[in-house]
Amino acid sequence: MSSLTQVAITSRKIIRYSIYFAVFLVIVRYSYKIGLGLYRKYFPEPPPPPTLSFDKLSPIPFPSKTNTVDLVFTLETADLKLPKFPKQLTVYFMPKPISTIKSLDLAKQKAASLGFSPDGRELVETVYLFTHPTSPASLNLNIVTGIFSISYDLNSKPTAIENVPPTPEQATALAKTYLSRARSLPEDLSGEITHSFVKINNGNFVEANSLSDANLIKINLYRKTYNDLPNVTSVRGQANVWFMFSGARAGGDQVVAAEYHHFALDENKNGTYPIKTSEEAWEELKSGKGYIADLGDNSKGTITIRKVYLAYYDPGQYTEYFQPVVVFEGDNNFVAYIPAVINEYVRSE
Repeated sequence: MSSLTQVAITSRKIIRYSIYFAVFLVIVRYSYKIGLGLYRKYFPEPPPPPTLSFDKLSPIPFPSKTNTVDLVFTLETADLKLPKFPKQLTVYFMPKPISTIKSLDLAKQKAASLGFSPDGRELVETVYLFTHPTSPASLNLNIVTGIFSISYDLNSKPTAIENVPPTPEQATALAKTYLSRARSLPEDLSGEITHSFVKINNGNFVEANSLSDANLIKINLYRKTYNDLPNVTSVRGQANVWFMFSGARAGGDQVVAAEYHHFALDENKNGTYPIKTSEEAWEELKSGKGYIADLGDNSKGTITIRKVYLAYYDPGQYTEYFQPVVVFEGDNNFVAYIPAVINEYVRSE
């Protein structure tokens, strides 16, 4: 009888200490996870080394722009500091458009889908002009790259802008419909959509204050974002794909102007590259490097920089790689870009 009692006591002890041990393991596990989380918060694990998949990159093809003003920069961000950037960013390959024996036939189909006569005439090699059968509109189309522009002769038909333009929602739907019909609405053209109201003053397009005050509405369609970074173009506030719509009822009179400069990129063919610190980019800006996208109202040349951030530059022309830039925004609509990839990994021009 005593031996059975001893066994029971021993069994209870084993169970009790097993429970203690299990609780101890749980506490140790969660303490380790909390401790590791706190450690990684202040001492993050370094990223893997850059892949440098494309060796040296081609330079970003900024437009030629001569600045005749000597610029002096001062930094006045919200915290009076430059931001901290990651050590590296992804660069994407952009495949080159290729001409095929079907290029002209496909271009004629695209012109017809946009409402133009398919009987175009060659302007220069690979660029054709198509006219509209019922309106004074014309389409310039590159049969290889697919880029196009639409223009409209308002002097021939000023009644096209008599009505109030469509709302932003209606104009956005119209733009997507036009591009879908032409099979020119790829999945990556799904980023930010902006609009502005436009009126005609002395033959020029100027900004209007409201829809009721406007002759036209302009819709900008941007490429989708990559790595949570915005996209910027060579023209401040204007996407590489945009339309100006009138309030005309006839389809041929609705598009008064448009530009389509979109080039595909291969998301699966990419590489990581080391990028400049914000301090290095700031020094390059002050030394006159980079691209002034908009001087703004700064003719005196004294620029106060308020905002500094990373973005991807969408050039609107073919280039080998989709690359990041450092954006500097300042007072009076000033905007400038500095290539973000360290100069060592970019081919000399």
